[in-house]
Amino acid sequence: MTNDPSSQETNEQAEIGRSIRLIRIAAVGLFLIALVGLVYFARDFLLPVVLAFLFALTLSPIVRYLQKRGVAPPVSALVLVFIFVSLFSVGAYLLTDPVTEWIERAPEISETVKQKLTSLRKPVEAVVKASEQVDTITEGTSSPAVQKVVVQQPGLLSMAANNLVSIASTAGVTFVLLLFLLASGTMFYEKLIGIMPRFGDKKRALTIAYDVEKDVSRYLLTISLINIVFGIYIGIVMAIVGMPNPVLWGVAATLLNYIPYIGALAGIVMVSLVALMSFESPAYSAIPPLLYLFGSIMEGQFITPVFLGRKLELNSVAIFIFIAMWSWLWGIVGAIIAVPLLVSIKVFCDHFESLAPLGEFLSGPSKTEIAGEGETKIGSA
Repeated sequence: MTNDPSSQETNEQAEIGRSIRLIRIAAVGLFLIALVGLVYFARDFLLPVVLAFLFALTLSPIVRYLQKRGVAPPVSALVLVFIFVSLFSVGAYLLTDPVTEWIERAPEISETVKQKLTSLRKPVEAVVKASEQVDTITEGTSSPAVQKVVVQQPGLLSMAANNLVSIASTAGVTFVLLLFLLASGTMFYEKLIGIMPRFGDKKRALTIAYDVEKDVSRYLLTISLINIVFGIYIGIVMAIVGMPNPVLWGVAATLLNYIPYIGALAGIVMVSLVALMSFESPAYSAIPPLLYLFGSIMEGQFITPVFLGRKLELNSVAIFIFIAMWSWLWGIVGAIIAVPLLVSIKVFCDHFESLAPLGEFLSGPSKTEIAGEGETKIGSA
């Protein structure tokens, strides 16, 4: 039997093609693992940088609008950053005492809630007693000469004090970098145009940059305004029903509302616990969480879809995965900025033909393609 040279060459080419694909997959996997490790270990550096860029994307249209009316970008940037710093300082000043008080009262709150939920503790008491008996048996079999060492953990208040310097330094770097980003105006776009070799590439790159900025800034600005209004609503209704520290609840609701689903659930749970501790009547203590739930439903089902539309609707599975990942990487701040980052990635993918499948996966189920929308796409080389 004679071997066909052309068939052998075809098989060799197919084998080489499979090997190249496997190498590419392995390279991408190693790159992603290295990227996640870098993001985790370099969070002290990357966190203020990411926050500054997100703020800059949100405020850049305002700076450009003022520039068209004769206001220089450095002047408008200085004013906007001054407003941000003032709001941050005033908020920190107003919230320091309430937050400190609640941290100090955490054991008292826990004990009060336990006392009011005694009827729900009965099914668990048998398990607790069994666990205590096991501990007693274990201690009885231990040698009396063996000494037990108990490591005392720092309290919540001391942990918060230790993180104060880190929060202040992160905020300082964020605001300074934000000032430079806004004051630079169109410098990044000019640099982007300058590195492109052909005029057509320059035009397409500039169109994509402006489209991405427009969509992301529209989302960030709109969702921020919605969350602020939602926080004002929560603060007002908490004050009306007599909840302690309504300003704190308003700020917490504003920040938690950046986290879809999980933020609303966390807010309702916290309000329920504090209401249960603050009011004698269990029926009356159900009013604050119900008002919180009503506001969340109105915001999520009616207000946000009306103002944002369906174009930036996201896949719920992708949202949960992204929130979980960024919560693990950067804690509560990562959870808050997870969805804005996801929107940025989706908008970026929608403008590149080679990344369109990823953009489609990140999109919501009701996403529709509108003809003539004029979105610019760049094919892969």
